[in-house]
Amino acid sequence: MKLTDIKEQTRAILLDILERSAIRSGQMFVLGLSSSEVAGGVIGKDSSAEIGYAIVQTILDELKPRGIHLAVQGCEHLNRALAVERQVAEEKDLEIVNVLPSLHAGGSGQVAAFQLMADPVEVEEVVAHAGLDIGDTSIGMHIKRVQVPLVPIQRELGGAHVTALASRPKLIGGARASYAEDAIRKN
Repeated sequence: MKLTDIKEQTRAILLDILERSAIRSGQMFVLGLSSSEVAGGVIGKDSSAEIGYAIVQTILDELKPRGIHLAVQGCEHLNRALAVERQVAEEKDLEIVNVLPSLHAGGSGQVAAFQLMADPVEVEEVVAHAGLDIGDTSIGMHIKRVQVPLVPIQRELGGAHVTALASRPKLIGGARASYAEDAIRKN
């Protein structure tokens, strides 16, 4: 698959998820990425810096003008820590951890984030409002409760399975409770 196709398909998937997730300016969006899976390989075995860079760049190009903060999840070798801008980590009082990602410890998405972000740091965890999982990297631990699965308009990117999550406020109360409509929960 050509990098231009990867960028085009990533943009289409992302725009679909942004619209349906109702994420707003100032909120956090998580990306989980296996470039190995996108390339048709097995997660963690064939990382591609070029694929990681193309996908992260495409996502940042769409999120920045919207004021949405990107957090790029690393692999289990970094305990799924996330690359974010230092300013975001400080504003949201996130726990900064000391590690530098590499292609095989953190992954191609994190390496790209460290190249593309102004002042990247690693944080232990975030509570994001939505996210995109390219290659079954399991981003759920970083998405705010209550999580709502979103089926993307395209379920594969290259060889990678693609899923997405959004979040909505908890519904509380009982039989007498009424609820405001929200963009995610369908009545």
